[in-house]
Amino acid sequence: MRGAIDKAEIDVLAYMSFPAAHRAKLHSNPLERVNGEIKRRTEVVGIFPNEDAITRLVDAILLEQNDEWAVQCGRYMTLETIAPLEQ
Repeated sequence: MRGAIDKAEIDVLAYMSFPAAHRAKLHSNPLERVNGEIKRRTEVVGIFPNEDAITRLVDAILLEQNDEWAVQCGRYMTLETIAPLEQ
């Protein structure tokens, strides 16, 4: 067991080589937030008339989230923060 842990150490800690500004986006919290938003909005509707209605709602939620992430991406991944990774 100890050997496996030692071998995995480099892979497990690989994220530490990223700039600190990027590390916050490497966790699953954003995905859990999207899942929670989908659950919240579908519970408001309650009963859907068909599968297409569910698909349209979830698609709209995901498109909205994609737009939010696109705006946020510009805030934390800039050329200045990526430059050290290219060296």
